[in-house]
Amino acid sequence: MSITARQFLELLRRSDLLSDAELKKGLQACKDDNNGSIPNSPEKIADFLVAENLITTWHREKLLKHKYKGFFLGKYKLLGHIGAGGMSSVYLAEHMLMRRLRAIKVLPRNRVDDSSYLERFHREAQATAALDHPNIVRAYDVDNQGQTHYLVMEYVPGRDLMTIVKEDGPLEYLQAAKYIYESAQGLQHAHDSSMVHRDVKPANLLVGEQDSIKILDMGLALMHEDHSDLAGLTDKHNEKVLGTADYLAPEQALNSHEIDGRADIYGLGCTLYYLLTGHPPFPEGTLAQRIAQHQTTTPPDIRIDRPDCPEGLGSICFKMLQKNPDHRFQSAREVAEELEAWLKSQGVDITPAKQDVVHLPQRADVGQSTESVVQAMHAAVAVANQGAIANVQSSIQLMGEYSAIAESSQVVSDSLIGIGSSRITLGDEIGGQAFQNTSKSLLDTKASRVLTSNASIWKMLALTLGGLLLLGGLFLAIQLLTSKVENATPDPQSLLLETEHIVSSGFSESGR
Repeated sequence: MSITARQFLELLRRSDLLSDAELKKGLQACKDDNNGSIPNSPEKIADFLVAENLITTWHREKLLKHKYKGFFLGKYKLLGHIGAGGMSSVYLAEHMLMRRLRAIKVLPRNRVDDSSYLERFHREAQATAALDHPNIVRAYDVDNQGQTHYLVMEYVPGRDLMTIVKEDGPLEYLQAAKYIYESAQGLQHAHDSSMVHRDVKPANLLVGEQDSIKILDMGLALMHEDHSDLAGLTDKHNEKVLGTADYLAPEQALNSHEIDGRADIYGLGCTLYYLLTGHPPFPEGTLAQRIAQHQTTTPPDIRIDRPDCPEGLGSICFKMLQKNPDHRFQSAREVAEELEAWLKSQGVDITPAKQDVVHLPQRADVGQSTESVVQAMHAAVAVANQGAIANVQSSIQLMGEYSAIAESSQVVSDSLIGIGSSRITLGDEIGGQAFQNTSKSLLDTKASRVLTSNASIWKMLALTLGGLLLLGGLFLAIQLLTSKVENATPDPQSLLLETEHIVSSGFSESGR
């Protein structure tokens, strides 16, 4: 179904992707860029807004298809769709206040009614949140908005190892060894937390901006302490095999629940094989045939594809690929140690630098007398009182300016009062909290000794409390002034009417 320019703008307004002020500014810029008229083509308007970074290409596509709902999830604005898996979709999102990018994994709504899939989704959140390692993607929050359940994760800009090899070809030996070394470190951290990833493969290893590995997708992670529960979840759906066939350990193909961290080592070995050759160990055949080859067949020598492959690196890879778990490296830590030793033999030192120890100077108040502490307390409280009073006077002056603006210009005052109100509220919260914290910390300093001091101290404390009461009255006055300004604020629809005026004038001029 086609869409007109006016319909597109109305959908954009309803989407809440842009504030009224942003929409007005964007339309005015579009009009100025188009010889004083707004284009009649919704595609041209959308392209201009994308070029101005006001909306994303994903927003553009959805709006042109008459879709304007679902761009927000909790505290986040969704910016685009960046991936999908068997049980979830992943979106790039921005925190609306902090402006930080996050990856949000959303469980499809048709899975929500299935309690076992929902439990597995929450289990992934628990598994990821329990891990804190530089080589594992972090989880920040899990929540739901109605029937939409989602997991908020660290966003890692970059490409996964599968994409890198597909686009650029097999990796250099040193680079491949470094990536597998970092992956082994991350896996060891997971194993130390009694978790087995169970789906280690190139597509689940991201290379971030710092050229370091981030392991993602703990959706199939096996928590040993919850072994029976997980078995029940997967058996309910007859999922005897969990993982990806091209990187599946022989024992995992037989029983996905009776495995340990050595299954991840096998998957990591298959990943190293892929990085060096450009293909998994057994790329040919049906799914069943490939799984069977992992059970019985030795992978072809890496030197068939890479004749100059270093013997040491090839040996590490093939030890990771042993059919019998007892013949592999027995921990991811051993893999990391072997790769680190090989890299050092090649002149590469990847040992992380130790942070310098900072020695702080001795505090100047060590051994200070109780009397001097009390005097410092009085002085600090007096300074705090003066600063607070100055802030109140400044706020009252600003409120008066905003009142004058409100009387002189409706549109301008609507914008400025919005900012002013935010600042005043923020100032009240931060200023008030800081003052309370300052007073509390000072009054708590050596309180037991202060209580035994002479009556002059109590007199000063009484004055301090009186100052606090005075400040409370001043803050109340600010609130009354704020209420007065807000009552003077014009109808917010005036901004929308002005926006509509820009649109109408733009279209009328273009139709002449």
